[in-house]
Amino acid sequence: MKPAIAITMGDPTGVGPEVILKAVSDKNIRRLCNPVILGDEAVFKYLISNFQFPISNFKIINLSNLNPAKLKPGKPDTACAEAMMAYIREAVRMAEADDVDAIVTGPISKEAINKAGYNFHGHTEFLAHLTKTKDFRMMLAGSALKVILVTIHESIKNVPGLLTKENIFKTIKITNESFKRYFGIQKPRIAVAALNPHAGEGGLFGDEEKRIIIPAVKKARQLGIHASYPLPPDTLFYRAVKNKEFDCVVCMYHDQGLIPLKLLHFEDGVNVTLGLPIIRTSVDHGTAYDIAWKGIANPASMKAAIEMAVEIVVREKKMGVVRKRGAAQQGYFRVCASRWI
Repeated sequence: MKPAIAITMGDPTGVGPEVILKAVSDKNIRRLCNPVILGDEAVFKYLISNFQFPISNFKIINLSNLNPAKLKPGKPDTACAEAMMAYIREAVRMAEADDVDAIVTGPISKEAINKAGYNFHGHTEFLAHLTKTKDFRMMLAGSALKVILVTIHESIKNVPGLLTKENIFKTIKITNESFKRYFGIQKPRIAVAALNPHAGEGGLFGDEEKRIIIPAVKKARQLGIHASYPLPPDTLFYRAVKNKEFDCVVCMYHDQGLIPLKLLHFEDGVNVTLGLPIIRTSVDHGTAYDIAWKGIANPASMKAAIEMAVEIVVREKKMGVVRKRGAAQQGYFRVCASRWI
């Protein structure tokens, strides 16, 4: 039986609806899984009719009643913010109930959801809230490089104060556990990036390496985790990508990891949330308002996110993880009706 994958529309006025339509129309995606889309039926139909996407039948759970004629592409309103959060809530409910095997999320507007009263920095924090998960991390992944962030969406000036021995240790530990579960690597080679130039140069350029990062690595290594001591980032990524010395890199802050990742995987990068009780992947791009509803968005990242979700589900199954998946396969959902369009 093919994995059932819940796919959330994201922001209706962004590129989410378009990249989903293009992705689920791909023959390889349909061969790999049964996609179940959570979103707005009217928006999908509007885009299908206006851009003549070569759409196969797919299942959609209609969770909002937006009027496409009144929406302004690239300009979300409160109704859109409420809608995108509703899609996520239902996807999490379905995953926790084992109605689906995994969820894949389309891009949302962090600005829009905060204006609507949702005090979350993004998807990752909201998913952790819904699943009551305390320790979670964001991983950005591609075939050549995988990076995991200690701090996520934080001002660069706040990063040093947010780095502690404990949160760096937890990041390494979550990474180690997740790579066993998600990628079948029993002894992942984890590179740990330094915060400062030249890894602090013995304290000359900062003491965070000696004071915080090295003690965290020592604690992880005591558990048998194969983690490096802090390495200078200017050479670390060459070693990880070109020399293939590491399976992943733990980075201290957002851009330290995402700049090299997007240099290599700008179109096909995948966002994976580690530490959740459910499987969640996502596109590695935003709402792309400047090209929304123009029919030109690239679906590569959405396809890659679906493919990685399926890969993780299949690997878990081989490890003995069993999911009921009754509702998704039978076409029955407790909260709302599903339709084929």
